[in-house]
Amino acid sequence: MRAVVQRVTEAKVDVAGETVGEIGTGLVVLLGVTHDDTTEAADRLAAKIWTLRILRDEKSAADLGAGILVVSQFTLYGDARKGRRPTWTAAAPGPVAEPLYDHFCASLRALGATVAEGVFGADMAISLTNDGPTTLLLEV
Repeated sequence: MRAVVQRVTEAKVDVAGETVGEIGTGLVVLLGVTHDDTTEAADRLAAKIWTLRILRDEKSAADLGAGILVVSQFTLYGDARKGRRPTWTAAAPGPVAEPLYDHFCASLRALGATVAEGVFGADMAISLTNDGPTTLLLEV
């Protein structure tokens, strides 16, 4: 499981011109799932992100009750090392990835997070104001 985590002052995700998820100050998580990921990995990553001290004054989302916007992102497992056309073979197919994406979001909520989401598999437009900028790549 791979996540790009960005500290933001605001973020939203639109599908077909309609806002489906929105947060103020907090974190945007672009989440990629690969074939051998598990619910345990999703739980570990959720706990890591919830307590990650990357908000202002070395605070975590847990400390501040900050929102987390989670967006599925299979392209995080794209491989463009050869040629100019990426391959997506390392990304888990939808029937494998979607339940793990849902579990990850549920795990964050169980920890106390306010979670906004995109729509799994949809063509989404994401708007955000990166704060810092602070962006991390996490893998479990």
